Amino acid sequence: MGDAVFAEGLVKHYKAVKAVDGVSLNVPEGTVLGVLGPNGAGKTTTVRMLTTLIRPDAGHATVAGQDVIKDPAAVRRCIGVSGQSAAVDEYLTGYENLEMIGRLYHLSKRDARARSRELLQDFRLDEAADRPAKTYSGGMRRRLDLAGALVARPPVIFLDEPTTGLDPRSRGDMWDVITTLVRAGTSVLLTTQYLEEADRLADNIVVVDRGVVIAEGTSDELKVQAGGERLEVTVLDPARVGETAGLLAAIAGGDATSDDHSRRVTVGVSGGTRDLLVAVRRLDDAGIEVQDIGIRRPTLDDAFLAMTGHAAEEAADDDGSAATSKNTQGASR
Repeated sequence: MGDAVFAEGLVKHYKAVKAVDGVSLNVPEGTVLGVLGPNGAGKTTTVRMLTTLIRPDAGHATVAGQDVIKDPAAVRRCIGVSGQSAAVDEYLTGYENLEMIGRLYHLSKRDARARSRELLQDFRLDEAADRPAKTYSGGMRRRLDLAGALVARPPVIFLDEPTTGLDPRSRGDMWDVITTLVRAGTSVLLTTQYLEEADRLADNIVVVDRGVVIAEGTSDELKVQAGGERLEVTVLDPARVGETAGLLAAIAGGDATSDDHSRRVTVGVSGGTRDLLVAVRRLDDAGIEVQDIGIRRPTLDDAFLAMTGHAAEEAADDDGSAATSKNTQGASR
């Protein structure tokens, strides 16, 4: 199995700003690579270079075996792109938007119409198919934009924050569509601020911060970097937080952290449920009433914070300009 996307040492500067400073990544065929990073990390600039919207200052990249610098037209013929903002013609209906894209990809009129109806149904837009896109909600426009990126069934798809602004049901629908595409062999590079999204969809994850890849691995591998399991206890009486911290520290053989305001005490453990049972017995013996107790395993959110020192934020363009979205798959425009 080859690489659908391969990049080595990509660099892009905007005057004194190093938006991307030596990013390397790869997406094996038929897999999803999640690219995570805080606001301004370099995610969108990386996608723009890989989709031939901007030219790298240095580095090398291929998409579906085509060089993004030497043959950008060949790259565009085999990719689909959905960006941070829906790029649809608001004066055309949803159906007309998709049919137009199909015709630009040189599909026959019959095939373009059939594919448009199929995608409108897949994205639950069939009832609004004949309404102008300007009457669509933001979520509906996002779904129409992604449908447009799929009209020509490209082998490689770039999704830059694809579910931003969608309600939970629409986001789940889109996850199902992406999963189905990958099962059929499509390769996906996904940037997202929704860590649950990367956890659900990505086979491998790259974490980018300040234009540099700082970590790479599966979701489980990255979670390990956030530390092991933790025992968390919330006591009823704030006056007994300190006593509880001492008790848990003795069980775990390490320091416990506590917060008087939340009445929560946390300590790293290695014995899992065994340590939990010991803690329950000792707290009961000490007469400490507990509101909540349990083993907490690190999440992808924990790993993200541990590696970047930042919370996941709503993404903006890495060069500070307003985000734009273009479906650049295949057609010469």
